[in-house]
Amino acid sequence: MHDSILFSIFLIFTGAALLAAMALYARQPLLLAYILLGGLAGPWGLKLVNDPKVIQEIGHIGIIFLLFLLGLNLQPAQLVRMLREAIMVTVLSSLFFCVAGILVALAFGYSVFESVIIGSAMMFSSTILGLKLLPTTALHHRHVGQVMISILLLQDIIAIGILLFLEGLSKSGMDWQAVGLLGLALPSLVVAALLAERYVLQPLMRRFDTIQEYIFLTAIGWCLGIAQLADIMGLSYEIGAFIAGVSLATNPIALFIAESFKPLRDFFLIMFFFALGASFNITILPDVIIPAVIIASLMLLFKPVIFSRLLRQSGETGSLPNEAGVRLGQVSEFSLMIAVLALNAGAIGSQASYLIQATTLLTFIASSYIIMLNYPTPIAVSDRLRKD
Repeated sequence: MHDSILFSIFLIFTGAALLAAMALYARQPLLLAYILLGGLAGPWGLKLVNDPKVIQEIGHIGIIFLLFLLGLNLQPAQLVRMLREAIMVTVLSSLFFCVAGILVALAFGYSVFESVIIGSAMMFSSTILGLKLLPTTALHHRHVGQVMISILLLQDIIAIGILLFLEGLSKSGMDWQAVGLLGLALPSLVVAALLAERYVLQPLMRRFDTIQEYIFLTAIGWCLGIAQLADIMGLSYEIGAFIAGVSLATNPIALFIAESFKPLRDFFLIMFFFALGASFNITILPDVIIPAVIIASLMLLFKPVIFSRLLRQSGETGSLPNEAGVRLGQVSEFSLMIAVLALNAGAIGSQASYLIQATTLLTFIASSYIIMLNYPTPIAVSDRLRKD
């Protein structure tokens, strides 16, 4: 058993390289290799990594950089239009998935409140999986990428509200003043970021744009700084990073920053998927496997269908609704946060928490297969479908 961060990073990337090679030979998704490595090396496997929480925190930076890169390719006016068009699709789909999760949980004897929490965790699709498996060209230049980004961002806002509610439960009461301040936090952060970018960041980058190392360093500081400010204001790091990217989208240097960040993003995302596998307690699986498989199957079946139909009703045509629906057809990393926070707040029992975690993990694995066998991805095993 080792607690050293250096040993953990060595284990993650050396092990990931070996398992990734085996996965490619076996024509399996690379993401599955990273999750499997975490399960093997984690506290419920060979115990080479004692506590995956630190790795998970470091890996979370990959999600932050992922959202920052998305923002870099969206103009503010374009973002507002996209979000307005996606509101109805997001709200109706979230309600449907929530009710489906509640009904299954009730059928397996969970309490009403536990069932509501389980259903709430089913509302969201994975930002990290949906966008990681979307080619960069589709993400930045095709409408399917814009549709997915708008839905996922609105889901993130709903998830923040649920997390705030659970934090209130853990403090024996809901702080309604905090809820009101949260409503002001998002527009305030947007205005502050746009003003700071225009009057501080732009002059600095114009002055030193020939020094690439400085531009790269400043971009990292800007991304993480706005993300930290968002967290202080009660929002999420992800939303802060996205706003940081959007505020830079009109800057001529945005393309250089986007290209520079890709390797850094992938470095941290590998750590995230490793931590995902390492943090799951496989010994509890027999107690929750049946309801987890049922709920996961329903989500994998209904999410593509519901998203597709709602997108068609909103005016989308062609193959876009089907593709977006399949790419959004899993449960989210936000669901894992809800499971842990609800357990810590005493709102649900450990079995309900592990049901949410098992369902999320099952949909991550199954959705990876479905997407990689049917649509272009940067890490596809098929030459025909591999597209960056």
